[in-house]
Amino acid sequence: MAEFKHETVLLNEAVEKLNIKQNGIYVDCTLGGGGHSRKILGELDATGKLFSFDQDETAIKYNQQNLAKFLANGQLTLIQNNFREIKSALAERNISGVDGIVYDLGVSSPQFDVASRGFSYRADAPLDMRMNQQQELTAEKIVNEWSYQDLVRIFFRYGEEKHAKSIARKIEKSRQEQPIKTTEQLVELIKQGIPAKDRRHGGHPAKKTFQALRIAVNDELGALEESLEQALDLLLPGGRISVITFQSLEDRLVKTLFKEKSSLPELPPGLPVIPTEMQPDFKLVTRKPLIPTAAEIERNHRAHSAKLRVIEKI
Repeated sequence: MAEFKHETVLLNEAVEKLNIKQNGIYVDCTLGGGGHSRKILGELDATGKLFSFDQDETAIKYNQQNLAKFLANGQLTLIQNNFREIKSALAERNISGVDGIVYDLGVSSPQFDVASRGFSYRADAPLDMRMNQQQELTAEKIVNEWSYQDLVRIFFRYGEEKHAKSIARKIEKSRQEQPIKTTEQLVELIKQGIPAKDRRHGGHPAKKTFQALRIAVNDELGALEESLEQALDLLLPGGRISVITFQSLEDRLVKTLFKEKSSLPELPPGLPVIPTEMQPDFKLVTRKPLIPTAAEIERNHRAHSAKLRVIEKI
């Protein structure tokens, strides 16, 4: 079995906040190394069910062995699919309502650690970055074929990269001479596009551009928004959703959606009582996001930007 080292961030908090019912139906939208799935399965009795999604074949194959006993006793179903298909994939399995859903967003450690996947700016590899290795769109395709304007848009919007224009210009000029095929070539161009004084602080100069490309390749924000809307629909009364984010764009999306769903609509002034049909269907379990302890951050450097938000169906 291939080693799949991944230390799950905020593991106990995310599962604890789901208020697991032993005989409930749960969904892990981001199976990865199986950390959350194993924890949830440990709290279910023989009648409880868990459906775990991952579009990455590596994660599915690993957990067919890692979680074999739960597959054998029928408590666990693995679904190789993007979590934006959560509703239809569960409907195919006759599930129309669930008691809890967990999301652990971003890239799992193994995707970063296997250099050939092209997620990391620290190792030379083909420009790939696909979470679903069957899809056609790769980072190489974006870098070589998307217009200058589109590159600027994604670097700025998904990477919050203030040097988006000069980086996109370097890419545009370089690809006219020869295709950009490796992470190392791209890192070099990004460095050239950022002034020396700005390269000296704020972490690795390629970090924001690589994040932007990864989000674009996998349509991460679009998939998340679609999936969360469906997940909220699937929740049974008392059911909860736990979402762990690792960067500000995802966190903002989750925060905004949860706030919308748990807030009262615009009300006419002077209403003595708020009618029942106007009451929100959801309530926030976490007013402010939960963050990892100092000890967890020290143990696992990938935890430093993690935030957990939880919502409940009333």
